[in-house]
Amino acid sequence: MKVRKKGIVKPGKSRKKRFNAPNHIKRKFLSAPLSPALKSQHGARSMPVRTDDTVQITKGDRKLTEGKVLRVDTKRGKLYIEGVTRNRMDGSSVQIPIRPENVMITRLNLDDRRRRAKLERRGFEAKREGG
Repeated sequence: MKVRKKGIVKPGKSRKKRFNAPNHIKRKFLSAPLSPALKSQHGARSMPVRTDDTVQITKGDRKLTEGKVLRVDTKRGKLYIEGVTRNRMDGSSVQIPIRPENVMITRLNLDDRRRRAKLERRGFEAKREGG
């Protein structure tokens, strides 16, 4: 007897669902892991990246570059980081789009009270008290 796992199995269908998802769901695809210090401090593994978060690139030729997130493109699923640029042939400088899975959040922007509340809900203490 064959046992099938739940959900979509075909890669094409998974990609279609991801690319055609509404923007409020696509924002969650822009999650990045937290640094070990933030992980132990807040008790969460990852968070959706926001503007003004400080991130460190973990893969590619720009590895270990740290900078502030200038822009988050939910439509394309890319981040634009301060100082991560390249020069064009005409001499102009352009931002390089980075995938969120290739960065690690080193400093969170906690200006938003809803984001702080979400971290408190997801953290170790909340799980310890509830469980």
